[in-house]
Amino acid sequence: MAIDKRVASAMEAMDGVKDGATVFVSGFGGAGFPNVLLRALLQKNLKNLTLVANSATHRYSITHELIAAGQVSHVICSAARGHDKADLSAFEKLYKEGKIGLTLLPQGTFAEAIRAGGAGIGAFYTPVGYGTDLAKGKETKVIKGRNHVLEEAITGDLALVRADISDRYGNLRFRHAQANFGPAMATAARLTIAEVRAVVEDPIPQPDIMLPGVYVDRIVPVGS
Repeated sequence: MAIDKRVASAMEAMDGVKDGATVFVSGFGGAGFPNVLLRALLQKNLKNLTLVANSATHRYSITHELIAAGQVSHVICSAARGHDKADLSAFEKLYKEGKIGLTLLPQGTFAEAIRAGGAGIGAFYTPVGYGTDLAKGKETKVIKGRNHVLEEAITGDLALVRADISDRYGNLRFRHAQANFGPAMATAARLTIAEVRAVVEDPIPQPDIMLPGVYVDRIVPVGS
């Protein structure tokens, strides 16, 4: 049987996703957010999700609607503060009320923790954050005369990514800043779903592949 990872709809792509899942969400600075897939996840009305996203407050992403709907119990991110100090985001309001958990990581540490998870590395030492509140309670070690903090890798149940094009095998090509956290997140999740602008009939040439299809389980063509 020929490989074809396309599914008919975003809702169909969410089959098997359950309460309590740890969900990676690609996106940075308005680019690469898988909002069609996030809308489908929102409609499933799941509970107790852990959201792993660069920013929990970005208005360009449906993540803030998931949080506002009470479907997220914990957020792992590198930016938890919104742009408007006078208008708190849904996450900020829930956090101030003690109704949602937060793990805050420096952005480089956040990216490396995901990459390490995909590579099968359990934890790694980094000098970033040593001596700050972000390092409280974490193991430390002096390496080559410099203080380091031990950070655990991040793995998840589901990765939702946005790409430009795919072939039926799930090979992806991203457009510009779409290729931010998506490729690493796909390697660190048990199930990866990609929404794409288009699916091409011929296999994407190997030099043009930015994420091999071996890391992608389901493809949803969503147009522009």
